Amino acid sequence: MSRPVRVRFAPSPTGPLHIGGVRTALFNYLFAKKNDGVFYLRIEDTDQNRFIPGAEQYIFEALEWLGIAPSETIGKNEKFGPYRQSERKDIYKKYALQLIDSGWAYYAFDTPEALDLCRKQHEEQGKTFIYNWHNREKLDTSLLISKEETEKRIAAGEDYVIRFKTPVNERLDLHDIIRDDIHFETNLLDDKVLFKSDGMPTYHLANIVDDHLMETSHVIRGEEWLPSMPLHYLLYKAFGWEAPKFAHLPLILKPVGNGKLSKRDGDKLGFPVFPLEWKSDEVISSGYREKGFFPEAVINFLALLGWNDGTEQELFSLEELIEKFDLNRVHKSGAKFDPDKNNWFNHQYLQKQSDESLAELFKKDLLNRSTSTALTVTDVKLTRIVSLIKERANFVSEFWEMSNFFFEPPTSYDEKAAKNWKEDAPELMKLLIEVLKSIDYFTSINIENVVKKWMTENEIGMGKVMQPFRLSLVGALKGPHLFDIVELIGKDETITRLETAIVRL
Repeated sequence: MSRPVRVRFAPSPTGPLHIGGVRTALFNYLFAKKNDGVFYLRIEDTDQNRFIPGAEQYIFEALEWLGIAPSETIGKNEKFGPYRQSERKDIYKKYALQLIDSGWAYYAFDTPEALDLCRKQHEEQGKTFIYNWHNREKLDTSLLISKEETEKRIAAGEDYVIRFKTPVNERLDLHDIIRDDIHFETNLLDDKVLFKSDGMPTYHLANIVDDHLMETSHVIRGEEWLPSMPLHYLLYKAFGWEAPKFAHLPLILKPVGNGKLSKRDGDKLGFPVFPLEWKSDEVISSGYREKGFFPEAVINFLALLGWNDGTEQELFSLEELIEKFDLNRVHKSGAKFDPDKNNWFNHQYLQKQSDESLAELFKKDLLNRSTSTALTVTDVKLTRIVSLIKERANFVSEFWEMSNFFFEPPTSYDEKAAKNWKEDAPELMKLLIEVLKSIDYFTSINIENVVKKWMTENEIGMGKVMQPFRLSLVGALKGPHLFDIVELIGKDETITRLETAIVRL
């Protein structure tokens, strides 16, 4: 009988959460939900030297914003708590000593200086120093001295580590859900440090013990952890525990060039690699939330980095992703990160929003700009403006550039467009002003009908009027339907802008 599905996301609070980590969290979340399981979050903070204040809260806030918060974590359904490794450190020594007693581990007293010397000697011979079966009985370890002597040295306060005793001459035939069968030769593995004399475990021991005690059924993590798979498998074997099933996700690759997408690539290449903005003493790194991405869009494009459902479908709700997600459809090869495609996803989700909700977001942007005219616009008018411009936008932050002429008159005129202001334009615009003054029912459709009738009756070409008309109102030959603009800015403002253009152009 298979175990109930329990999967985890176990980040270290060493800085902002990289988008690759977010994808790992997402795939764990989708797998858990698909299989009626539990997605929990554990903070792995045993390396206090790398701890960054604020990073832990950042992780929780990012997952909440994305809509993939864990169902168990610090302060929430703590069935197997604590969920912060630094609060579990008293647990690990018992298991480290258990491995010593069963012969699966040993004490090593080598000083950093002694190990540096070993590495240097190997380098001089063109070799690489590996601490394993080949030399562990020649180094300063408990394998060479009695139990009494070992205890005496520990009691005297000597620094030590506990190392895993990797078996000799074994071939490990392991299975990964994504990569199928994988083989490892134990003679090529090093004896990893599991525990230090300061009472803190290393990642490997703490990770295995916690995954076992928290009843983790599947370990879904990035490809960079694949080299740790044999050690983790052997640790489960050493403890006599059932190992979880493993699935190693493909790397997220740079959009240009080779290699893994790094934390530094985003700001360097002009796009976010973090879900939320991150501020440090040295730099402010941009985030998808602050760039104006909808969380649903971020979830959608992340899900398709290394996975698809076998169809051409690109737009998925979170509910659809849960329904269709299958680890067997995760790719083995790396997934190229495409910032332009990410913008396209946000465009699709922006079009799905109601005009009213987008107007609310736009209003916040206007308040930040403190544009006096814009602040007096009614919600109804703002919603109408949004309806006219949103089709061409990827982000709400682009609305102002697309619509500023609705709120304030142009302060300059596009030079290229100004070439459409011919010699007869001033006289035509004066006649147009008189036509506009005569219109009582000032709606887009009625204004258009009256103006076009005037042009037809007087045999005036469309371009002769419409291009200078638009240039006068907008400052360029851009924007939505001209008569919608006229209706929204109103008769008085339209006439004022025409009169200004006649003088300035």
